[in-house]
This record gives sequence, C-alpha cells and structure tokens, in this order.
Amino acid sequence: MRVHGLPSCAMEITVCRAADVEMLDRCIGSPGATSFHARRFERQEQGLSTYLVAWYGRRPVGHTEVRWGGCDDATVRAAWPGCPEINALSVWPESLRSRGIGSALVRAAEERARARGRTAVGLGVADDNPRAAALYARLGYQALAPYLGRWSYEDHDGVTREWVEKLTFLVKELP
Repeated sequence: MRVHGLPSCAMEITVCRAADVEMLDRCIGSPGATSFHARRFERQEQGLSTYLVAWYGRRPVGHTEVRWGGCDDATVRAAWPGCPEINALSVWPESLRSRGIGSALVRAAEERARARGRTAVGLGVADDNPRAAALYARLGYQALAPYLGRWSYEDHDGVTREWVEKLTFLVKELP
C-alpha cells in the first residue's frame, strides 16, 4: 500500500515480532517505564491478542492490538459477547495522520477477525477525539454504548498512574 503524500515506498502491515519491540519503543515511545509495546507483544504471545504494526520502509508508523477477548469493560462485553476489540490504534508521528495508515490498520484487524470466524469487531473512541470518530464512521462503525476506559502505567519515577477516559464503543458487523 502507498502512503498518501509521501515519497514512493510501500507500507506494510505485519504481526509484531519480538525483534520489533525495541524499534517500536524508539520510534513510538511509551509514557512510562514499562514498554506498552512489550506488554502488547506479551499478550500476543499468550494468544490473547494480535499486535499489528504498520511499517513505512524500515520505520514503524502505526500500530493496533486486536484483543480477542473483547473490551475490558464488562458492560460492553455483555452487550456484544464474543466481539474482539481493536485497541490502542495509533499513527505516529502526527504528521502522518490522515494518509490512510489508520484505515489500513483497521482493515487488517478486520481481516484477521474474519479469518477467525468472527462476525463483528468493535473499538472504543474517546469522546474528545472527533477526528478518530469520523474515521471509524467512514469505515462503517456504529455506536453501541458509552463506557469508561481505565488503564494504568508506571511512570519513569516508579509511580503508578491511573487513567480514566470517557469512551464510546463502536461495532461493525463483518460481511
């Protein structure tokens, strides 16, 4: 796939390998002392998810994790049981956004869900991120339920930071 507005170079989406984690940390860092990329890769190794990485040339420019057990929020899981979640979609640096990388990552995640026999896939979008919400609507996702997303990380000083964010869970039925 070609990235809009950039010199000719193929973009490729691959399943994360152990050797990719260090490069992801260098190019798309984590806010804390513990690598988000290493945690996602570990979940993949446990069979809980598939961690996809978008590469432009030899550089990672985006990623997302397909969590096969669904959204962490119990209310969302109860409303749509068996629905895997596309989680932590990101394109970096910001100057590469709106060039088709995020759409390609979502499509790759959908293909993997279809290959596993799943009939729908979902994702959470922050209420304060209308740009992402517009992308997901263009890709056919529809609002299912509001919920609070919660996660934590250990910062560089060893302090555990807790995040709570207002989200809406969106679902797309897969043909």
